[in-house]
Amino acid sequence: MQIYNTKTKQLEEFKTLEDGKVRMYVCGPTVYNLIHIGNARPMIFFDTVRRYLMYKGYDVNYVSNFTDVDDKIIKKANEEGVDSSVISKRYIDECLKDMKSMNILKATTNPLATNEIDGMLDMIKTLEDKGYAYAAADGTVYYRTRKFAQYGKLSHKNLDDLRSGERALKVTGENQKEDPLDFVLWKPKKEGEPYWKSPWCDGRPGWHIECSVMSKKYLGDQIDIHGGGEDLIFPHHENEIAQSEACSGKEFATYWMHNAFLNINNHKMSKSAGNFFTVRDILEKYNPMVLRMFMLSAHYRSPLNFSDELMEAAKSGYERIVNCVSNLSYLLSNTKEDAKNKENLATSLEDFRSRFEKAMDDDFNTADALSVIFELVRFINSNMDENSSKDDLNMAKNMLIELSDICGIIVEKEEEIADADIMALIEKRQEARKNKDFKRADEIRDELLSKGIILEDTREGVKWKKA
Repeated sequence: MQIYNTKTKQLEEFKTLEDGKVRMYVCGPTVYNLIHIGNARPMIFFDTVRRYLMYKGYDVNYVSNFTDVDDKIIKKANEEGVDSSVISKRYIDECLKDMKSMNILKATTNPLATNEIDGMLDMIKTLEDKGYAYAAADGTVYYRTRKFAQYGKLSHKNLDDLRSGERALKVTGENQKEDPLDFVLWKPKKEGEPYWKSPWCDGRPGWHIECSVMSKKYLGDQIDIHGGGEDLIFPHHENEIAQSEACSGKEFATYWMHNAFLNINNHKMSKSAGNFFTVRDILEKYNPMVLRMFMLSAHYRSPLNFSDELMEAAKSGYERIVNCVSNLSYLLSNTKEDAKNKENLATSLEDFRSRFEKAMDDDFNTADALSVIFELVRFINSNMDENSSKDDLNMAKNMLIELSDICGIIVEKEEEIADADIMALIEKRQEARKNKDFKRADEIRDELLSKGIILEDTREGVKWKKA
């Protein structure tokens, strides 16, 4: 298996620190709103990486955090007149629902930044003791960037080329820094912000220290894979390396993997441009598996362009696979008892598995892996019919489901729910809401969503449609 390492800019053979085990950390979202489709790309891709590693027999310890204290969270909390924890909990719950709908496996651990403050204080103190950190007069603690000799080894930036930070220093007035390139580890509290006690001041952590601490706590000083979007390479991941390696004296991560950006109709996604979409927006129109297939339709290091045309193409491709599985199920229930096994079918099917694995072993090339699945569908449609044996039909069906499942794509239709049953559940949900049992109401909504039924609360009442 070959993985492209951002740090070395080349493909490298995958070797784990510990035989048969993978320690993997993927930066999660800052929870101040519903997740957008840009968040969905790394979530879906790295979930697929995890699934493939598990398929290959690895025991994967997968950690992905939630940043639950941040300026945007605090701003939203102040606007609503609630504690920031109310905002973060709300959107963590919503994020987990969206992830579940996209068939993203639950992480081994989903740590919250606010639960790891003690660990952050310990790491900052260690960095201070080692001379890598210093406190300013107001209690802000900075990291001495130039003291870490290898700074820039991930982003391939030269420290002297980063001197443009001096202008930013004058603009922001951060004249407490010894060097413009130093970054914040701990900052003093402001009015209306949550804060924690520390040896330096009452305040809260800088963003970068969070992941260093959570990775260390749940995976150890050294990990196999660190992942995230390419926007995190600098400064976030660069600063993680500086903090973690200065603290432990060991190489932090062996492989650094970064997915490219997602564009909307060839433009950068932004609210001001009016092309900002949440995952919920997309799932109102498309099955979550269509979104998942779309996200895997390009190599993760290639920019991906989101458009209605490409989503419709993904929908068409997904339906081809689902229909093929459905046809196999039909043939299985109608095949002749005396039908004979086809010679060499097992060998032909295993060839598809081999080609699928070859694509995934080549830096997780999901685009080529999906192409193999579509070729398998064509092969099955051309070679399986009512004269096929039960063994052959089962073999073909299981292969198609297994390869799709490695990509996290559910292709076996669940039994459709009857309209009367839908209405009965909607009535139960309305009753729960009337009784202010919002937890039960949400459970019913999620149950219907899992069956492909989307509810819409309108002035005329509750309406439903199939995804």
